Amino acid sequence: MNQKIDEKLLIEKLSSIAQNNDPIDKSLYDKYDVKRGLRNANGTGVLVGLTSIGDVVGYEVKDGQKVAIPGRLVYRGYNVESLVKDAEEHNQFGYEQCAYLLLFGKLPTSDELAEFNELLGVHRTLPENFTEDMIMKAPSADIMNKLARGVLASYSYDPNPEDRSLSNVLHQCIALISRFSTLTAYGYQAKRRYYDGKSMYIHNPLPELSTAENFLRLIRNNKAFTDDEAKLLDLALILHAEHGGGNNSSLTVHVVSSADTDTYSAIGAAVGSLKGRRHGGANIQVAEMMDNIKENVKDWSNENEVKAYLEKIANKEAYNRTGLIYGMGHAVYTINDPRATLLRDKAAKLAREKGLEEEYNLYKMVERFSPEILYNKHGDGKKICANVDLYSGFVYSMLNIPRELFTPIFAISRIAGWSAHRIEEIIAGGKIYRPAYKNISAEREYIPIEKR
Repeated sequence: MNQKIDEKLLIEKLSSIAQNNDPIDKSLYDKYDVKRGLRNANGTGVLVGLTSIGDVVGYEVKDGQKVAIPGRLVYRGYNVESLVKDAEEHNQFGYEQCAYLLLFGKLPTSDELAEFNELLGVHRTLPENFTEDMIMKAPSADIMNKLARGVLASYSYDPNPEDRSLSNVLHQCIALISRFSTLTAYGYQAKRRYYDGKSMYIHNPLPELSTAENFLRLIRNNKAFTDDEAKLLDLALILHAEHGGGNNSSLTVHVVSSADTDTYSAIGAAVGSLKGRRHGGANIQVAEMMDNIKENVKDWSNENEVKAYLEKIANKEAYNRTGLIYGMGHAVYTINDPRATLLRDKAAKLAREKGLEEEYNLYKMVERFSPEILYNKHGDGKKICANVDLYSGFVYSMLNIPRELFTPIFAISRIAGWSAHRIEEIIAGGKIYRPAYKNISAEREYIPIEKR
């Protein structure tokens, strides 16, 4: 009888082989002028496509050099601050209008928006037996994985999943925009039941409610929420809905769509991208870092003590010893991230109402001290500002939204931008993405197994 293998030991052995087989001399990247991360030497992104959906503005290039300017986020030519202001002035939920704008390139009339909201309402409820068969029977500890599975499973419930016509793709995208909040909420409830040992509450979504309202209704056992809570979540959804074609998950949509695959495969891939800790998962990294700071800084109001601990983090002497101060810095924004500014102002108001001003001021100190600390550490002259992740998690926590839902909320919002980018790729793309990789290994003579 063959002796049973020690799988753990074998995997460790194979991992060591893989580790030793794949290192690449970093000097070769310079030698071959490789644009690592699809970025130029000056930090700007490599131009790989054109889009009319969104723009992320944080610098200008003059004489080949990046010049920092105040950050702007633009949806279809409109500054996102105008969309937020309009929603506030009319005391309305703005995410649905934002989704309409991203999909169709124009601001809707009142009648058009009402029709669009009605269409979204029709798709809030999942197909028959979907919840039991696709969510409850295979719960996941991470809700982003559950969401991705829900997206891919939607293929099986679509009577025409392979139809690539614009009208059918648009129908699929609108259904997913509507369905994401329900998929996420039910995935969370399954996690509560099967992983946390808590009660599970499956409420029906209401077609007349907005995305923000429905989501709060579905994640709470008593279905209760205030208008202020829903409006604040709606603001976060507006701010996260789109971020240009070059962000990792939207680029993923373009790349996968360019292969001429179905909508569910393209959007499922984007969810996987957004889950990453360098992308949508960064807001959880901020929350965990702030937990660590609060545990190790005795006096949160003492600026010297806070600054000293941030220096320890930057020097890889504290927290996770990566040297990163999460929530600080952005690939494009330099002077400010407009999303962070808008959320910070809302966070201040909510913190006063909830008696959490001391904690809010701690976040403000992180924002104020980190740029200087990181500059002194690295000295590269790159301007650093707080990004949206610094304050988004704090806002969600004040809304009593569990931490495991922080990144899924990002997805609930960004599905609007992803859908717009998929449609744009289908209409205007036409070529499969095929960048080059330089092979640096020499060819070898094959060795028969008996001579190895």
